Amino acid sequence: MELCGRKVTVMGLGHFGGGAAAARWAARQGAVVTVTDLAGPARLADALDSLAGEAIATYHLAGHREEDFRSADVVVVNPAVKPGNRYLQTAVEAGATLTSEIELLLEACPAAVVAVTGSNGKSTTAAMTAAILEADGRRTWLGGNLGGSLLDDIEQIRPDDWAVLELSSFQLWHLAKGSGFRVQGSGNTASEVLMPRIAVVTNCTRNHLDWHGTWEHYVAAKQRILSGQREGDAAVLNTADAEAARWGRLVRGRLVPLVPRDLLPPLSVPGEHNRVNAVCAATAALAAGCTPDAIRCGLEIYRPLPGRLEWIAVIDGRRFYNDTTATTPESTAAALEALAEPVWLLAGGSDKGADFGPLVEKIVTRARGAAFFGAVRRSLFDRVAAVAPSFPAAAMETLEEAFCWCWKASKRGESIVLSPASASRDQFENFRHRGEAFKETVASLAARRDLADPNDVARCREG
Repeated sequence: MELCGRKVTVMGLGHFGGGAAAARWAARQGAVVTVTDLAGPARLADALDSLAGEAIATYHLAGHREEDFRSADVVVVNPAVKPGNRYLQTAVEAGATLTSEIELLLEACPAAVVAVTGSNGKSTTAAMTAAILEADGRRTWLGGNLGGSLLDDIEQIRPDDWAVLELSSFQLWHLAKGSGFRVQGSGNTASEVLMPRIAVVTNCTRNHLDWHGTWEHYVAAKQRILSGQREGDAAVLNTADAEAARWGRLVRGRLVPLVPRDLLPPLSVPGEHNRVNAVCAATAALAAGCTPDAIRCGLEIYRPLPGRLEWIAVIDGRRFYNDTTATTPESTAAALEALAEPVWLLAGGSDKGADFGPLVEKIVTRARGAAFFGAVRRSLFDRVAAVAPSFPAAAMETLEEAFCWCWKASKRGESIVLSPASASRDQFENFRHRGEAFKETVASLAARRDLADPNDVARCREG
């Protein structure tokens, strides 16, 4: 997309680097860039610092202005912006092109792209795929929904490199619609977006219905990873997942059968769900031409990403795990299945329209006890109590209070696991902020591990 001399509005600077990278990219292409965000300067301090020295024409923060959209030639949309946003409608009616940081990346990236989506496991699968490609001697870049932006690295990325992208339903929805994914807009012309050479779908379960509105809208967003591919491309579908298994009819190129489990080495990450992630990654790598030896080597050296069943400490015989990226009931259920020791679960946050029924059954059969926090705490507590009235559980307002309840109830040989099954926005800026808060609470407890009474909740909270 030609940006030089055009008026570009970056809608949503955000906290994960994508908005800042898009603004940087547009400014360096010679665009007249306006950055606008609902948040104020204090909350966006890190992102604003990263743009210091860049030729950004205007910042309009702590609110949007219609003129920034009515006068724009191009609007770069933050993936968190919901469909039907009135400012985007203003832009489209005025003839602007809507795009996104991921779309700009796909247009500019000279490397072959492997893209991974799914309701659960997409980050791990993407990182495993990158590890295998690197073990095969490929120069590999990992990005997308994992955070940051590969737009900042475009000048270093070569045509013989590989880029592995995790793509969320939000990011996929904001890609341009239609065959070949031409950029949407009123009367605009733009080059086609080259979709991934290899597309991977780990699974598809009810998620983000607070954003998408309906299950059908969510599914349609996920399916975009396939509908923009071409005849020579490849697709990997986790056929063990009922929904993803039905998408074979959408594959325009080659549907690659999953590799056999015996090709996998022992993994450093626990759980059957991670074996499934590894199968998807190995199949994608095989489609890219990697050898079986590289697949085994890459998976052997793979280490878990932060916030994904991340072991962080042992205190007084209790193990602590940070699984803050478990924002769906299915991912929390997988965590409960993965850990051998008795688990005290910390779960809660804001509701995304997911079905908690199967998770409740898993909690009462697999967990030693559970403390629920945040907006969904009472709903989860009541559902658990209805299924198993004597099951040890509590509904606390904050994560810290829930943590201290679990510490009080637990004993040596057991684990305390943050695996929320929910979004974080009711009490935290994002899931990373939630994970850091948990780790800080654990660190404070570790500093006070000489407590005479480990059940002293008040003193635990002081730490």
